[in-house]
Amino acid sequence: MQPLGPANHSHQPGQSRVEQRAGVPLCPSLQVPELWKAVSYPSLKPLGSYLADLYKRLDMLAGWATAGQPPAVFWLPGFFFVQSFLTAGLQNYARKLSIPIDMVRYDFEMLGMDAAKHQHSPPVEGLYIDGLYLEGAGWDAAERQLCESDPKVLFVPAPVMWFRPKHVEQYTTFQHYNCPMYRTTDRRGVLATTGHSTNFVMFVRLPSQQAPQHWTMRGVALLTQLSS
Repeated sequence: MQPLGPANHSHQPGQSRVEQRAGVPLCPSLQVPELWKAVSYPSLKPLGSYLADLYKRLDMLAGWATAGQPPAVFWLPGFFFVQSFLTAGLQNYARKLSIPIDMVRYDFEMLGMDAAKHQHSPPVEGLYIDGLYLEGAGWDAAERQLCESDPKVLFVPAPVMWFRPKHVEQYTTFQHYNCPMYRTTDRRGVLATTGHSTNFVMFVRLPSQQAPQHWTMRGVALLTQLSS
C-alpha cells in the first residue's frame, strides 16, 4: 500500500489525533481512500472514525494474542469477516457432538448490558457477543426485550447476547422478532465468493411483546457498526 503522505506530527485545526498518528494529510473530504477500501472490511465511516475503529480492532486482536486464549466475550464488530467467525462457532459445536453442521443453528439469550460481568466466565458452549447496535427500536434492559425508541434516537446499544448453538429440534420457543443483522447502515451488499453477502450477516431472534410485523414496519435491524 502506497502511503498517502508523510506524517505530520504537529496538530492542525480540523485534524484528529488519530489522523495524525496514521500520517494522513489534511484534506477537505477526510474520506477513506479508495485504495484502502479495496482491501478493507465494509465501512461507511469518515477517515478519522475509520482509523479509530481500525485501531480498536487491532487492540482486540493484540490482546487476544497476548492472553494466549480467546476472550470470554467477543466484540463481534472487530472481526474482518463476521460470517466466518460465527460459522466457526457452529462447526465447533457440531464436531463436539458429531452431528451434521446443517442440523445446528444459533439460539439466542439476552444477558444484559454490562459485558464486564461475563469477562471471566466464558459460556460452556457457543459465544458471548457484544458491540452490536439496534436501529429503529429501543431496548428495555429490565425486561430484556425490544421497546419503542425514544424520540430522535436512531441507534441504541444492543445487549450482550449468548449465541448458543443447538440442534434445530431443540430451539426454545418465545415471542420474538426475527431481526436482520447487517455490517453497516447501508443494509445492502453483494455476494462474495464464499456465497455470503458482504453486508447481511444473519437473523437474530429478539424477545418482543409486539408482533413481528410491528418491528418490520419500523425497519428494525442490528448493526455491527455505525457510520460515524
